[in-house]
Order: sequence, then structure tokens, then C-alpha cells
Amino acid sequence: MTKDEFGPNPWHQTNWDFRAAFNFMFGSAGAGLLVAAALSGAAGNALRAEMLLGMALIGAGLVSVWFEIGRPLRALNVGFNPFTSWMTRESFAAGLVFVLGLAAAWLGSQPLALAAALAALAFAYCQGRILQAAKGIPAWRVPALIWLIFATALAEGAGLYVAVTVLAGRSAGIAMSYLAIALIARAIVWSMYRNGVAKTAVRAAKAKLEGAGKVLIQFGTIAPLALMLIGWLAPNFARVLLPLAGLAALATGWQFKFVLITRAAYNQGFALPHLPVRGTR
Repeated sequence: MTKDEFGPNPWHQTNWDFRAAFNFMFGSAGAGLLVAAALSGAAGNALRAEMLLGMALIGAGLVSVWFEIGRPLRALNVGFNPFTSWMTRESFAAGLVFVLGLAAAWLGSQPLALAAALAALAFAYCQGRILQAAKGIPAWRVPALIWLIFATALAEGAGLYVAVTVLAGRSAGIAMSYLAIALIARAIVWSMYRNGVAKTAVRAAKAKLEGAGKVLIQFGTIAPLALMLIGWLAPNFARVLLPLAGLAALATGWQFKFVLITRAAYNQGFALPHLPVRGTR
């Protein structure tokens, strides 16, 4: 961006790029997977594998955003502002996830898995608050975005859990119902967010979000629900349809957040409500 492009008209922020987006994509999916694994009642090696995969995704997201920092050692500063920074709280929640998750995987403990899931819920909530706290970006400061990020994490994690479980030859069981509820919740919160962002975001941002939202509803909600229904009515096809439903829920959530952070992040431009007039006080 050149110097002449700064002015009263909104412009796209350049501080956060795809690496920041990866933190929200991988991190929320990992958090959601930990929640799905804990609620599913998985045990033994299945629980260990899912816990480790969830933590690996959270770790990949944090490493990605760490690479985005021009001076990586500055990341140490994130630990010093727990009372004012949602990034600090996110890092604390992530640390708790790793401690509890590793203990749960090592011992195969369901109570510890539930504790790790609670920490993962806190992590997903912090991610929503990080974005919503960026008041200069109209598409991010809408209060409903907090719950959209939160619901998206649950839907992505449930989708990934269903896909992995079925592909591993195990029954998805109650996770299918959990995925259906998460998808419906995500669609409802998207509608709330869409109504809020229509009042604040600039036209270019709204156009990007509308396109991503259509994909989220059509291919990330309606299609997975239909595939799960067909798989339930025709069990012979469930082994193919259920992983597709889960991966669709995951991929559309990632696509939406990538657009939200890297395509729809326009600021509001400069506002000068009181202009100085020469010769007057």
C-alpha cells in the first residue's frame, strides 16, 4: 500500500495475513476436536489419538502466528498482560490445554480429557474476543463475532471428529447428533452476525462475507446435514457420506475464517466530524 492510499476511504489492513488466519483456523478446529473427543466418551488409543491431534492443531496455529511476528522473540511479551490482553489469556488457555491434554493422553483418562475440553472452550472463546477487540475493523468488532468464532470451533471439531472416527472404522455414535447441533448453532449465529455486520462493514467487506457465508450455509450446513441424514437412512453408504459431511463442516469453517481475516478486514477510514475553519475559534 502506498502513502497516497491512506485517507478517508476504508482500506484493507495489512498487519494480519494468512499466518494469522491459520491460528484461528487450526486452533479453533483443534479446540473443537478436544471438546468432541471428550464428549464422545472415547477411551484408550482412540482418545489418545484425538487428544494429540487436537493439541497438534492448536500448536500449529500458534506456531503459524509466531512466524508472522517480525521479531519472534517479542512473542514472549504476550505472557505479561493477563488483565488487559485476550492474546495473553489465549496463551494461558493453550498452556492449560497442553498440560491437561497430555496428561489425558498419557493416562487415557476421560476426566482429564473433560478438563482439557473446558480449557479448549476457554481457548476458543479467547480467539473470538481477540478479533472482536479490534475495534478499527468493522467486520470484526460486531459482538456476535465472538460467538460465531466459538460456534465455528465446535462445528469444525465435531466434523473432524466424525470424519476421523468413521475413517478409522469406528462408530461415530453420539458425535453425529453433536455435529448436527453444532452446525445448526453455527448457522444461527452466522445469521446474527450477518445482521450486525450489515450495519457497520463497508461494501467491499460485506461482499466478501456474503460469498463466504453462502458457502458456509449451503456447503457447510445444509449439505453435511443432508449427507448425515442419508447415511442414517442408508447405513451402507454411511462410511463414505459421514466423512464427507465432517470434512465439509471443517473446510467451510476454515474458508470462512480465512476470508474474514485476509479478505474482509477493511477498516473504517478516517473520520473528521469537526473540520477547522480558518479565521474562527
